[in-house]
Amino acid sequence: MVHIDAQNARSFAGNVLVRNGVPRDNAVIIATCLVEADLRGVDTHGINRLPSYMARIRQGVLNPRASPTLRQVTPAVAQVDGHNGFGFLAANKGMAAAIDMAQEIGIGMVSVKHSNHFGMSAWVVQQAIDAGMMSLVFTNSSPALPVWGGKSKLMGVSPIACGAPAGKNRPFIVDMAPSVAARGKIYKALRRGEKIPKDWALDRDGKQTDDPAKALEGVMLPMGGPKGSALSIMMDVFSGVLSGSAFAGHVTNPYDPSKPADVGHFLVAIKPDLFLSIDEFKERMDYLYDRVRGSDRMEGIDRIYFPGEIEQLMKEQRLRDGIPLVEAELEALNKEAQCVGATSITTITSPQKARL
Repeated sequence: MVHIDAQNARSFAGNVLVRNGVPRDNAVIIATCLVEADLRGVDTHGINRLPSYMARIRQGVLNPRASPTLRQVTPAVAQVDGHNGFGFLAANKGMAAAIDMAQEIGIGMVSVKHSNHFGMSAWVVQQAIDAGMMSLVFTNSSPALPVWGGKSKLMGVSPIACGAPAGKNRPFIVDMAPSVAARGKIYKALRRGEKIPKDWALDRDGKQTDDPAKALEGVMLPMGGPKGSALSIMMDVFSGVLSGSAFAGHVTNPYDPSKPADVGHFLVAIKPDLFLSIDEFKERMDYLYDRVRGSDRMEGIDRIYFPGEIEQLMKEQRLRDGIPLVEAELEALNKEAQCVGATSITTITSPQKARL
């Protein structure tokens, strides 16, 4: 295991993106979002995604130069067209528009079409929190889950995310897939030569497996059976059907070079002082945090965490100690840099030397 600091990771990712044709300002947004995932411990959606994104650029199914455009529909509703560019850019523009509308009239809703994978949903939620907003963040994705009672891939492992600011305590952030585990964790296990828990997925024959390669040939399992299945369909309704993007199993897998992904997103920003003062809202959020954290603990539990708190604590640690990568991941990233003549990523000799 090696470590890199966040500043170096952002610089490295930005340079690789720019040398693959991404405009500098867009590359900064993408790199920042990727590193934010690494800092929060969501390594499956961090800079390790760069090789797969660059492969899609080389295959001609992701437009590195595309910038999203926005069309205002009503004072509270807008639509973003991602033009087959990076999903990070479309989601960033969409949430910014939702925030602007919410600041003006209390709520803003944006549908995003013709987009791509936008990484970890929590960064979009955090964008709203930084503006003092509550939010809902939905997206659809390529088939990975069977519907309940089925056996073939149809629905995506599409995350549902939401958040709300607080006062003196940490904000509320939920970012979760409707599957037992995120599919990115299986790709991560495959890269690292690790096994996966047997209750995560089935192989192509419908049998439980701890082999990530066999799991990727089969299907993910929905959490809570029909409940997880229903949530995945809900993501397709709001993100795919509503936006005019691909849906019902037709979103292209990010590792499939045959055609654009055509992902859809659905973003909502809500002003938290619509029904009471902002001070009262924050006081109530802080009270909720204290009640959750102070709950009686079950046997064997040392601490109860508020949703999103573990990832926020991880970010604080990784800002101090650096972002961990295994050698195989480092080699894959440096190979991408070599392809375009970018500088290789710099590691730190010890976690204590990571820069804030």
